This record gives sequence, structure tokens and C-alpha cells, in this order.
Amino acid sequence: MRAMPDDSPVDPAGSRASDVAPPSAPGSVVVVGGGLAAGRTVAALRTHGFEGTITVVAAEHHAPYDRPPLSKELLSRPEPAWLLDELGGDLAEAHGADVHLGRPATGLTLTDDAVTIRTAAGDVTADAAVLATGAHAVLPASLRGALTLHTADDAAVLRERLRPGARLVVVGAGWIGAEVAGVASAADVEVTVVEAGAAPLSGAVGAQVGHLLRPWYAAAGVALRTGTGVRAVRPGPTGAVVELDDGGTLGADVVLAAVGARPTTSWIGDTLPRTASDALAVDGWYRVLGPDGAQPRVLAVGDVATRRSVRHGWVPGGHWDAALRGPDTAAQGLVTGFAGEPADPAPYVFSTQLGHELGMYGQPGPTDEVVLRGDPRGAFTALWCAPGTDRLTAVLAVDRPADVAAARRLLAARELPVVDRAAAADPRVRLRDAVGPASS
Repeated sequence: MRAMPDDSPVDPAGSRASDVAPPSAPGSVVVVGGGLAAGRTVAALRTHGFEGTITVVAAEHHAPYDRPPLSKELLSRPEPAWLLDELGGDLAEAHGADVHLGRPATGLTLTDDAVTIRTAAGDVTADAAVLATGAHAVLPASLRGALTLHTADDAAVLRERLRPGARLVVVGAGWIGAEVAGVASAADVEVTVVEAGAAPLSGAVGAQVGHLLRPWYAAAGVALRTGTGVRAVRPGPTGAVVELDDGGTLGADVVLAAVGARPTTSWIGDTLPRTASDALAVDGWYRVLGPDGAQPRVLAVGDVATRRSVRHGWVPGGHWDAALRGPDTAAQGLVTGFAGEPADPAPYVFSTQLGHELGMYGQPGPTDEVVLRGDPRGAFTALWCAPGTDRLTAVLAVDRPADVAAARRLLAARELPVVDRAAAADPRVRLRDAVGPASS
């Protein structure tokens, strides 16, 4: 079991359901947030039989919408992808929630028998709270003047600026940066991507696998510059000038900062402990962990939560699948008094970038050993094994949907599977048939 290398929250009481005496089911719940995780929490509470009062307070003025299309379909979908169907209808009409949009939370007070959420429009007190305030795009001082992409309003501004012939500089070759670069280039925008790391997507998959993605950029008509950061973005004679750490400069009509997102938790203050990345450490039921163990009345889901997984150690939020699945477990726990063992899904990321479909299950460690399956010049799969073992920690499939499905099954067990590396490297062998026997 491995902790996150750069952000290891302290779990003084562990994550077992037996650490905290099960409380009685709450009569009222306040859900803080208005995105997928918040909407799924409301729907899941009703699905699991919760009949009490649900209050929703959300900073955004929009009803819940899906965030992946903001980058994947930036120029082809002018309106947000509303989540009415996925949530089983409007939160107020279909689920009886008292919904307050455009009402950001400003504080949290916790007592032995209640949770109070402070807002400028008044306090909301309930028996329990589910925190789902999501994340916000990171914008370092050196990138002031650049746009970000995290909300529907951000997408509307960026969409208006990206016209054929415009010069776009994307800072960051991560998931979002690569998706936007591909979409924009296909629309005849002149795109340059600047990445401080050694290779694209290296923060998620490491430099070895990241280097395999480099040819995609040239094939899509995107200029890629790696190994240099951005010193400043300043106004130029036409548009902006991007000053690079290596001394070079780039002219741009639009600059997009795609250098990551950070959990939106500062509003909580010191009431609950946060990790170095501002996330809330949670157990398998998504109960927030503090010095005295798991909080039975305060849960956190989606981008704000770093979850303790039996299989993968600390798993950060920040991806769509976490916001989709976590709320069901949290709602089940609230309704049942956290009885039994919670679900422990493998981390999952999907992406459409530069003409390729990527699906990734698991969580590779920085020293894990890579096994390549197939020809990286075409469809291929990368597998990670824990150092010196044949324990499979993660699978990234590129244009190989059958391997995505196999990885989902392989990483669904309580323990990491053991693979036969030679068999796994052979694309003629089904990935599910490459499991053991092997030394561990």
C-alpha cells in the first residue's frame, strides 16, 4: 500500500468502518457544491432511501453540468452538457432538494450533533454535510493574463477567442492542455504547447510513457516545446508575448494556462484538516479524516477528496469518474450507518486527445516499471508493475478498447493482480489471460 509521493495525508485512525461508532441515519443533509459530485450525491441519497431534508448550496449560477466536454468538445458544443438525465431529473423537482445556486459557502462549523454551513445569505444547519465544492484552475503569478478552463463560463470565453488563424499558446501538456490543443488545431488555430516537464503527460504517466506521445503533436499540426516553463505573459504589439524560461518568446492571440487544478477548500478554514494540496483526506466511506479519526457527520466527494484505497493507497480526486462513483458510496454510508465494507473502485481516467482515445485504470508510482504492449507508433498499451515485482498497479490503453475493459476487471479485486510480463507484452495475448503465475 503506497501513499501519494508528494501529498501524504495523515490517517491517525485508519480507514476501517469500525474506527467510528455508526451514527443513526441523519434526518437532514446539506450538500455543498453544484457539479456532478454534488448532483450525484443528491440523487444517490434518494436512491438509497433517504427521505429527509436535502439542502444544496452552490457557488455557480448554473445547474449541474458535465465538465469533460468543456475541453473535449470545446468548439463543437456551445452550451454546457446539462446533467438532468444522468441525475434523474432536476434536483429540486425530481429529488425534492432545496437548491440555492449562486450562494457560495464561506465557512463550516461542526458540533457533536450538527454541521452548519455559512453563506453570505445565511447559515444552513443539518445533521450531516457532504462537501463537493470541486476544484479551481491553478493560475500562477507568471501566467497572469492567461485564460483558464474549468467552468462553463471559462469555456464560453475561450470559445469566442479561438478563431481560424488565431495563435494559441497552451501552457501545460497534461490532460486538459492536450485535449484543447487537438480540438483547436483541428479548427485551423495555430497551436503551440509549452510543457515544463520532459514529455507530455509526464506528470500522470511518467517521462518514459510520455515520450511515446510526443509524435502525436506534430501529426496533429501542434508545435510542442518541452523542458521549459513560462517566465511571464505580457501584452504585445498584437495580442500577447509569452516569455519562456529558456529565453525564447512566443507571440499569441490567446494564452491558456492548463497547469492543473486545486481543490476548492479554503472556505473551510481551520475547521477540518487539509493535505498539502488543500484536499480533504477521506476514508473508504468518504468520511473526512481528522486527528480523532473519521468524521461521521462530514463527508467529502469529488475533486476535494483524497481517498484511502485498500488497493492503491491514497487516491486523489480530480477526475470525472471519482465524482461519478464516490457519491453513491457516501450516500450509502450515511443511510446505512456505514455498515459493511465500502466499494473501492480503481482510479479511472479517459481522454480524447490529438486523434487518440486513452483509457487509464489504476495509479502508477514514480518508480514503477513499465511494460509496453504493442507498437507505440500505433495502438499500444502501457502497464506498470511495482518495483521488482509483477504486481500490476496501472494500465494505460491507447486506441485499444479491449485492454481498457480488461484493465477494469483486473484492477477490480481487493488486491493488485500479478501478471506474466512476457505474456502481457505480447499484443496477441488477451490481457486478461496474462495474469500470473509470476514471482512477486
